[in-house]
Amino acid sequence: MKRTFSPRQPWVAAVLAASTLVGATAHAALFEDDEARRAILEMRQRVDAMQQANQRAGERSGDDVAQMRRSLLDLQSQIQSLQSEQARLRGQNEQLQKDVTDLQQRMKDVAKATDERLRQFEPLTVNVDGKEFKADPAEKRDFEAALAVFRTGKFPEAGQAFAAFMRQYPQSGYIPSARFWLGNAQYATRDYTNAIGNFKSLLTNAPDNARAPEAALAIANCQVELKDTRAARKTLEDLIRVYPQSEAAGAARERLSRMK
Repeated sequence: MKRTFSPRQPWVAAVLAASTLVGATAHAALFEDDEARRAILEMRQRVDAMQQANQRAGERSGDDVAQMRRSLLDLQSQIQSLQSEQARLRGQNEQLQKDVTDLQQRMKDVAKATDERLRQFEPLTVNVDGKEFKADPAEKRDFEAALAVFRTGKFPEAGQAFAAFMRQYPQSGYIPSARFWLGNAQYATRDYTNAIGNFKSLLTNAPDNARAPEAALAIANCQVELKDTRAARKTLEDLIRVYPQSEAAGAARERLSRMK
């Protein structure tokens, strides 16, 4: 197989030039033998130098390629590291968003629970026996609990509950009503003297209370039970005079007619 050489290879070109030069020397006899030898040696040296230069250039190119490969590997490693870091940061961001959402919900729950707890202590507007006033939730609850005991017929326990209420809430708007029901509990247990004291206290401190006419009639009933007919008659007469349009006044008139 015939071997060909590319003219682009410098050393090939140099060899061709040297061959041409040697041929020309032989045929034309332009140079002496010594001069021809020197020319050939110089040409060979030039070819060797060019071969060495070409080899070094190839080695340098190999080094450049290796360096480029290393650089590409480093770059790829950096890209992978950045991608991993980005994924980690994305995960942290998602967790932070979840934590924030959870915290916001917890804050809403705490605020709601606090608001509900505070509402348990906020004064309420109540209307009892024709009187409207402000009362604490606990105050309202305790009064209604004592009244519930009275309605079950447990009069001694009801009397104790109303007495305890009056000691705990001496300025309460429920006091007139508490005195009325305490007096009734005492009347039911035949404690007429103390019952009269509570009914009179209601008439003295809250004469315009809706229960006042009933309290006056109850005083007369206690006085009758105590065999104090004169005092009972006086009480009934005062009731008719002070509360003439009340149902209790009608009952007082009937009682007076029977007492004559």
